[in-house]
Amino acid sequence: MELKQDLVLIMEGPAARGTIRKGKYMNKNKGYILAIDAGTGSGRAVLFDVEGHQVAVGQEEWTHKSDSRYPNSMEFDVGNNWQLLCRCIRRALEKSRVAPMDVLGVSATSMREGIVLYDVDGKELWGCANVDARAANEVRDLKEQFPELEEKFYHISGQTFALGALPRLLWVKRHMPEIYERTATVSMLSDWVLASLCGEIATDPSNAGTTGIYSLAKRDWAPEMAEAVGLRNDIFPRSVEPGTVIGQTSAKTGEETGLPQGLPVVMGGGDVQLGCVGLGVVRPGQTAVLGGTFWQQLVNLHKPVTDPEMNIRVNPHAVPGLSQAEAISFFVGLVMRWFRDAFCDEEVRIAGERGIDAYTVLEQMAGDVPPAARGILPIFSDEMRYGNWYHASPSLLNLNIDPALCGKAEIFRALEENAAIVTAANLDRIFTFTGVQIDTIVFAAGASKGPLWCQILADVIGKQVRVPVVKEATALGGAIAAGVGVGLFSSIAEAGESLVRWERDYQPDQERHRIYQEVRERWAKAYAAQRTLVNGGITQSMWKAPGL
Repeated sequence: MELKQDLVLIMEGPAARGTIRKGKYMNKNKGYILAIDAGTGSGRAVLFDVEGHQVAVGQEEWTHKSDSRYPNSMEFDVGNNWQLLCRCIRRALEKSRVAPMDVLGVSATSMREGIVLYDVDGKELWGCANVDARAANEVRDLKEQFPELEEKFYHISGQTFALGALPRLLWVKRHMPEIYERTATVSMLSDWVLASLCGEIATDPSNAGTTGIYSLAKRDWAPEMAEAVGLRNDIFPRSVEPGTVIGQTSAKTGEETGLPQGLPVVMGGGDVQLGCVGLGVVRPGQTAVLGGTFWQQLVNLHKPVTDPEMNIRVNPHAVPGLSQAEAISFFVGLVMRWFRDAFCDEEVRIAGERGIDAYTVLEQMAGDVPPAARGILPIFSDEMRYGNWYHASPSLLNLNIDPALCGKAEIFRALEENAAIVTAANLDRIFTFTGVQIDTIVFAAGASKGPLWCQILADVIGKQVRVPVVKEATALGGAIAAGVGVGLFSSIAEAGESLVRWERDYQPDQERHRIYQEVRERWAKAYAAQRTLVNGGITQSMWKAPGL
C-alpha cells in the first residue's frame, strides 16, 4: 500500500470555494480519517489512523418515527439525527484525544434506500428510513398501470419497485403535494450527512443505485424512468464515484462537530458496498456473506448483468467499474435473538457468570449435535425471489418429542444450518445467471464471530470460508473512501486489499457437505408447502414486499 506524502486537492465547481487545507502528513501518529455511519439502528462516528486501525468511536442508537396517519411509515428525523451525529463526532474526538487539525478528511456511509428531499436552498423537507413501507399502494398501482415496466426497469437498474424510490416519491406526490412541489433535490442518507457537513448535495452509484432510478451501465441517474411514471425528472443531484472530494467543512460545521473548517468532505456510499471494500472484496468474482440482522450474499461482477428470472438484486459496487449481485436472507440475526430471548434464560445466566456471550454457550452446546440437527427443518427466510418477494410463516418442522433428541442445542444448530442453506441457495441463483465460479467466500459481521457457524457455512456451501479480523467493516470502507479523496490511497480497491487482515480459514468437510445437500432438498420441498399455506390464507407470511 502506498501512502502519498503530499496532499493537494484540486476541485471544480461549487466545492472549490474557500480554502482547502494542504500539506504533508506522512507522520502516521498525526494523520487520521473519519467515517460517519448512518445505520438502521444507530449513528456513529469512527476515527481511523492511516493504516486502517480503529482509534475511537462515538455511537448512539436512534429510532425512526412513525407517522400515525400512515401505516408502516418510518420517517428519518433529520434535525434530531444530525444533532446525534454531531455528538458522536465530538465523542470520537474526545475519546481519541486526537487534535482536530490532525483529521485529514471525512466521508460517510449509510443504510441504503432511505432518502431525503430538499428545497431549492438545500433545506431538508422530508426524509424516510430504509424500512419505510408506506408506499404499498403505490407499488401496487405501478404494477397495475404499467404491467411490463417493472421488469424493463429492473434490467436497467437492477432493482424492483419494492424497495425503490419511485413508489415513495409517488406517495409524496399523492399525500404531501406541497412537499413534492417544493422539492428541488433528492439524495440518499449518506449524501445527507455529507451535505450537512459541507453544503454540497451529491450522490454516488453504490447508494443511489438502490433507488431504482439509476442506470447500472452508465453509473448515473436515469431520470427518464421517473418521467415514465409521472414524476419529475429534474431533482437528481450530480453523481460522482466514492473517494471524490465534493466540498469542505464550514465554520458552522466546526462549531457543531468540533471538526476544523476546511476539512475535505469526500463522497462515500452504501453500507453493504463499502463494507465489502473494508473486507477487501474489490475484484470481479469475489464473494462475501455478511451475517447480521439480515444476511446479504454478494458477488462482484465485472459487468452489470441482471437475472433473467428477476430473483436477484444487482447494484453498482463502491469500486468504480464493478457491479454486485446481491441476495438477502431475511431476519437471520433477529431469529437467533428471538430464540435466545424466548427459550435460553439459563444459557444467558451461565454466559453472564462465565463472562462470555450467550451465543458462545449455545454454539458449544450445538457442537455436540450431529449435522442435520436430527431432522429439524426451520422455516423462516426463503430463497430470494425479488420479483415476488414474500416468506412463509415462521415455523420449526419435524420436531421430536423425545427431549434427549430435540432440545435447545438441536434447534440452535438447525437455525445455524438453515441460515447457511438459504445462503447456499441464494448464491447458486447468482452463480447460475452470472457464470461466476468461486473457491472462497469471505464471511463477516456478527455471525462470523461463531466458529461453529463459520464451519457449518463452509460445509453447506462446500467452499473455503475466510473470516477477517475486522468483521464490522462498513466504517472502515467509509474511511477508505475518505483516504482516497485526500490522497492517502491510490484507489479504493488497492486500499481495501491492503488494509484487510485475516483471522482464520475454514475448510469444508465433504461428508458433511453431502449430508447438507440432502437437508437442503428436504427443506426446499417443505418450504414450498409452507408457501401454499400462506397463499391459501391459512398462515401469515413472516414478511411480504410492499404491494403484494
